[in-house]
Amino acid sequence: MTNETLDGVEVVRYRYAPLRWESLVNDGGVTANLRRHRWKFLLLPTFLACQLLTAWRLLRRDRIDVIHAHWLLPQGLVAALLQLLPGRSVPFLVTSHGADLHALRGRTMDALKRFVLRRATAATVVSRSMRTVLDAIGADVAKVEVRPMGVDMRTRFLPDQAVKRSDSEILFVGRLVEKKGLRHLIAAMPDILAAHPAASLIIAGFGPEEPALRVQVAALGLQEKVLFLGAVPQAELPVLYRRAAVFVAPFVQAASGDQEGLGLVLVEAIGCGCPVIAGDVPAVADLPVEAVRADAESLAAAIGEVLAAPMRTLAVAEASRAYCIEHFDWDSVAGGYARLLARASHGGVGA
Repeated sequence: MTNETLDGVEVVRYRYAPLRWESLVNDGGVTANLRRHRWKFLLLPTFLACQLLTAWRLLRRDRIDVIHAHWLLPQGLVAALLQLLPGRSVPFLVTSHGADLHALRGRTMDALKRFVLRRATAATVVSRSMRTVLDAIGADVAKVEVRPMGVDMRTRFLPDQAVKRSDSEILFVGRLVEKKGLRHLIAAMPDILAAHPAASLIIAGFGPEEPALRVQVAALGLQEKVLFLGAVPQAELPVLYRRAAVFVAPFVQAASGDQEGLGLVLVEAIGCGCPVIAGDVPAVADLPVEAVRADAESLAAAIGEVLAAPMRTLAVAEASRAYCIEHFDWDSVAGGYARLLARASHGGVGA
């Protein structure tokens, strides 16, 4: 177990395998890794056991009032099991972000989700559609609130009139995994270029699909029109959002069933005054964005409309920004979670 401090927060890291094998959560996340490398299932027992043991030791060492477990599985399960171990039983709030709910499916997984929610003092999901999914598997949704994560829309993700917005640059930001739908956006580029020859696609992000996406770009002869930036630090993203003519998040449901829980990259782009287009997965209904089918033809048509009428779409983006400040700004979201954690620490009683 090692400790470090990041932005004033103590971060505790635990070991669950020899260092060169500790790759279960890297490059696309746990579920993606398990699908691509079946041998990594061997890491699951120690990953869970060491996480449980580390958390138990922390509870014995420190006076912890409440746990906030992110994801039903595995962290929510760990928080629930902690209540069954010797020592003080600590109440916990659990938040599902999407992949844990959508990708981890089946009778056993659903039973574990219901167990976690029964043990939880409070629970949240980041979009309304996710609460519906929990209800459908027979989980107790009476304690489940819809509370998204937040975006710093007052000091980081905000417009800058000094940055000239492009009239032809299309932007994608996100992990290069199936549910982000980037291959459909790349497939749309030939049709977009036929109507808007100056258009280009900027891709910020990395992930396991990158090699296949580069092959797709080459097969379509788009090497001069598609740029892979790789991983971009959060502090540098606002410049990309402020410069782009349109931000596109072509979300889809992956073959595993995984899909976006909400898509805060859309809120980041809106915060910077950028017009946005998103794939029509259920969670997008919680956002003030244009949702379209994430196929090449539909994406090309929607993007073409934005490029053809920039002033109209910029006005829509400004109206969307006001909505997002009210519902997704850090101050608002943090205040809501602070009240929920305080209530959970007192056993769910009170305001």
